[in-house]
Amino acid sequence: MTVSFVEVGDRVHVLRYPVLDVNVTLVVGDGAALLVDSLATAAQAAELVAAARRITRHPWSVVNTHHHFDHCFGNATVAGDPPAPVHAHRETLRLLRDHPEEVRRQAYDEMRPTEPALAVELLDTPILAPDHPVGDAVELDVGGRPVVLRHLGLGHTAGDLVVEVPDAEVLIAGDLVEESGPPDFAESYPLRWPATVAALLRRCSAGSVVVPGHGAPLDPARVRAQHHDLATLARLIRDGYADRVPAPRLAARAPFGPGPALPAIRRGYTQLAARTHC
Repeated sequence: MTVSFVEVGDRVHVLRYPVLDVNVTLVVGDGAALLVDSLATAAQAAELVAAARRITRHPWSVVNTHHHFDHCFGNATVAGDPPAPVHAHRETLRLLRDHPEEVRRQAYDEMRPTEPALAVELLDTPILAPDHPVGDAVELDVGGRPVVLRHLGLGHTAGDLVVEVPDAEVLIAGDLVEESGPPDFAESYPLRWPATVAALLRRCSAGSVVVPGHGAPLDPARVRAQHHDLATLARLIRDGYADRVPAPRLAARAPFGPGPALPAIRRGYTQLAARTHC
């Protein structure tokens, strides 16, 4: 298949890959570029590289917004030859460096019921771990353009990064924000996620473009609507835990629908019981 980037801000381009509707963002500066995320397999990443090379021949560095396979398993293709630095939050780096086969097995188990061919392909995809850890924030110089990588808090995972391109008013949110489906709560921190998205919104201007992990770019109003639903879900979890409401019953009246909300409620109840990250 032929995939291509669309410019969403000054020299900031987004590719929506049709498998899982996942986004990759290309930021182009003077003599340098930055790729944010790298897709799921070597074959997908090769298509990504071809599409990016139709826009720029500049050398690039790479950012992984988090450790899930559809955002980072293409690293070996986009950053392995020639070698390129790969930036990620230190927790993402730790998981991909120290536990790659556990991350791979989780990806395989997730995809096997609905995308069996992709699941098999994941077993043979080399995993290249990031080599540049990010703490709270770091600023990169991308060919004269400042680009800021920020860890705004716990949310979709423990290691989500937001990538801010200030001169283009573009924020790349990874899976902290979704457009084409509900959030994925499988490894989430549902009680902290609203505050993290609120911090993202404080980085936005009225004209900002927010690139979600999956789906079409959003304006801040759409992000605020998702923040409202995340905050409502967090309140329900806290109240349900206090009132000992069974998780399936609470899920029936939760935002995002019972299917997506149930793992969020179960994780929230577990985190409240442990009184960690709450």
